[in-house]
Amino acid sequence: MSSTQFDGDIDSFVSYLKSNRGLSANTLKAYRADLTACLHLFELRGVTDLNEITLDDLRSWMAVESRDHARSSMARKTVAVRGFFAWAYEHGLTTTDPAATLMTPSIPSTLPAVLTESQAEQLLDVAEHAVATNQYKDDGGAAAASGSGKAAGKTADKSADTVNRSEAPVRADKRDNARVTAESQRNAAILELLYATGIRVAELVSMDIADIDFSNRTIKVTGKGNKQRVVPFGLPAQRALETWLEQGRPVLARTATDAVKSRAANALFLGARGGRIDQRIARDIVHRAAREAGVPDISPHALRHSAATHILDGGADLREVQEMLGHSSLKTTQRYTHVSIEQLKNRYGQAFPRA
Repeated sequence: MSSTQFDGDIDSFVSYLKSNRGLSANTLKAYRADLTACLHLFELRGVTDLNEITLDDLRSWMAVESRDHARSSMARKTVAVRGFFAWAYEHGLTTTDPAATLMTPSIPSTLPAVLTESQAEQLLDVAEHAVATNQYKDDGGAAAASGSGKAAGKTADKSADTVNRSEAPVRADKRDNARVTAESQRNAAILELLYATGIRVAELVSMDIADIDFSNRTIKVTGKGNKQRVVPFGLPAQRALETWLEQGRPVLARTATDAVKSRAANALFLGARGGRIDQRIARDIVHRAAREAGVPDISPHALRHSAATHILDGGADLREVQEMLGHSSLKTTQRYTHVSIEQLKNRYGQAFPRA
């Protein structure tokens, strides 16, 4: 990221947002990048003072940026720039607010991609089957280790050194099998929880073990703006979580260094090296599971869309779904009613002879 002479002002604005708006770290990072790119362009044009920037300059910046960015990205960039100049004006950094009438690009209304209920069930069934298959392999590895130990004990002419060398690969295989099984248990728990609750991937990876209440079958979720909500989950998700916590998590936790282990001591989900899992790995898990299940390629967010749509199809109240998803606006949740209507129209067209 290019630095500018306005970096100090950008830092102050981002600090203000962090303290007063409660925006997520990802949003703050995006706003910082947007502002740096915008002001760097003006700096290249010879601007040395924020007061020199006019509305026409900002429109020119939008024209340049829109060549390489989607409307949704441009909408976010415009919000960041407009917010920055409003803040600068309120805090006496500028004598006017050139961005006050800067228009946000309209974003075309598109329906979110979702799985059908049968596709979602297939996705979760394949993940559950992978756990069972890997556990079987793990048990087989243990049996092989036991068998090789007995054979070595019966062979009197082999030295102890030879026996130790022959058992070393078996122990290594057993550790690998245990790790693969643990990862499949983790993956199944992640998929079940994402679908059961409709939480965002950022919310998933930030969850701690203490956020789960098995007695009430609910999770405490910290969403955008650090707003907390309680979301219920079903029996399949409970079983997957219990299997992961009791069997899989301890295996991956053992792979961590002391420093990593201390940082991830409370984390619900762990990566292969025992640290808190990150969003990239969680997304990869969902994409890979979709491929293996033979369903349309989806992201964690599409799984969230699917959960919301299926809950509404099942008769849930729109306000309840809004609260479950953590939407600040009911309008956002209403998009899923349009998905349900579209699916109904498709089924109608397929099933009704006079459609």
